[in-house]
Amino acid sequence: MQRMRNTLDKTLNLEQLRSFGLVIEAGSFSAAADRLGLSQPAVSLQVRQLERRLGVRLVERVGKRAKATPAGAELLRHAPNIAAAVENAIDALEGHASGVAGRVRLGTGATACLHFLPALLRGLREQYPALGIVVSTGNTEDQVRKVEENSIDLALVTLPAAGRSLSVTPVLDDEFVAIGRSDLAPLKARVGPADLAALPLVLFEPAANTRKLVDRWFAAEGFQPQPVMELGSVEAMKEMVAAGLGYGIVPRMAMTGRGAHPDLKTSRLAPRMHRTLAVVVRRDKPVGRGLRVVLEAIVAAGKAGPGGKRA
Repeated sequence: MQRMRNTLDKTLNLEQLRSFGLVIEAGSFSAAADRLGLSQPAVSLQVRQLERRLGVRLVERVGKRAKATPAGAELLRHAPNIAAAVENAIDALEGHASGVAGRVRLGTGATACLHFLPALLRGLREQYPALGIVVSTGNTEDQVRKVEENSIDLALVTLPAAGRSLSVTPVLDDEFVAIGRSDLAPLKARVGPADLAALPLVLFEPAANTRKLVDRWFAAEGFQPQPVMELGSVEAMKEMVAAGLGYGIVPRMAMTGRGAHPDLKTSRLAPRMHRTLAVVVRRDKPVGRGLRVVLEAIVAAGKAGPGGKRA
């Protein structure tokens, strides 16, 4: 056991560990190779090298699937902590650098990515050219899970977002508005659930937190919307409404600034409906310089509001 510990300390290769994990997750060496963009023999070699270094067999074939041996299952149990420890160490060292550099992985929703982040990211690139910010999009549940797994550093998501290991900081209150074509039975300046329930509605897909907010808004007054379309993109919703195929409910930020659509008219909702965007990070996440400046920039932009004016 001491020999294995010495070997692990000196020669554990994180790429080999990742390849092993993907083989078990995907169920085959070829499927793991496709995900990694490598050849199947290259992935097989990485796993064999890892087995030789640890002195144990990690993978066995059960039927047509690659499965973890008991030793492999034990290694998989520790693998997330190993990868997280290395990533956290790198992040911690970033604070000792002479300038702001490195990489920050940011997850968010599509609407915030299109209508909130571009100006913020441009400003960060101009101020910190050596800082790389990698942005990915997805729903709140997926992004929160990635933060917990440490596969991204922070997420800007629609609340609620819960987790005992998470720090959640609200940054922006974003009101919802109804949208319709300005020349086809335009909506009143202020509309409620009773005004919209009987209309053909283009709404967010059911899994989205924003859709859950919309459904609760209708349900509070005894209505259940029957959408004609359920889409994952606010821009797709806007185009469908602009084509005269229905009416929509979208975050106001999607209809301001460059998001304004010449064929669409917005109406206020009564009662008011809004969502809260928040930054989510792990409580134990070391906050290096790069991550700190991204966090501070998001909070400052949230105070300014979607339109760039102080809230």
